[in-house]
Amino acid sequence: MLDRLLSLDHRRRRLLAKVPAGPLHEFLAHPFPGPHDDCRSVRFVALDLETTGLDARKDEIISMGWVRLSCTAIDLSTAQHRLVLPSGDIPEHSAVIHQITDDQAAQGEPLAAALALLLGVLAGTVLIAHHARVEFHFLDAACQRVFGGRFLVPVVDTQALALRQFERSNSAYGGKDLRLAALRDRYNLPRYPAHNALSDALAAGELFVAQMAQRERESHVPLRQILSRF
Repeated sequence: MLDRLLSLDHRRRRLLAKVPAGPLHEFLAHPFPGPHDDCRSVRFVALDLETTGLDARKDEIISMGWVRLSCTAIDLSTAQHRLVLPSGDIPEHSAVIHQITDDQAAQGEPLAAALALLLGVLAGTVLIAHHARVEFHFLDAACQRVFGGRFLVPVVDTQALALRQFERSNSAYGGKDLRLAALRDRYNLPRYPAHNALSDALAAGELFVAQMAQRERESHVPLRQILSRF
């Protein structure tokens, strides 16, 4: 309960004091952007994870995709896609969705290496994802297993931004209207193949830029106005 009342950066400092030396400690040593910072001055990283299931307590990350961006542009030169070596066979129901086979996954890198690389990219930035709760909880579980500490980062959930927009405009919507592809259609963004970590990260990043373009006439958009909290 106490953590819910503390600022993100206060929580970061509390975690930093408890985390052993290593990539997670180095990540937490970087201050987060401030809640009153203008979004236009903040660096973002759009991320997607493909996993063996939806339960972060027992399922595994098998691929990561990310790209750096600002409120107005995506830096494609920073795009990365990493396969992660699972501890066992990939469940058939999972492989049907993301199309990653056991043979492909066997060429992946250890989770510790992929996670360390991602943490280095995320340091000092804000994470963007669609339905970001999934990414956040899988990264938290992975950091606890691999680096012995909790994960924390400022998060923008493009699904939550869309929900707020629907509610502000008193527009009718259903669950399907909040899906990534449906929201991209509303902004006339091109369709990408789903369930590839990099293309889904790019898709979320492009949606975020389109969502922020609606606010271009505002002289100042504080970061706190667009953050989600988990």
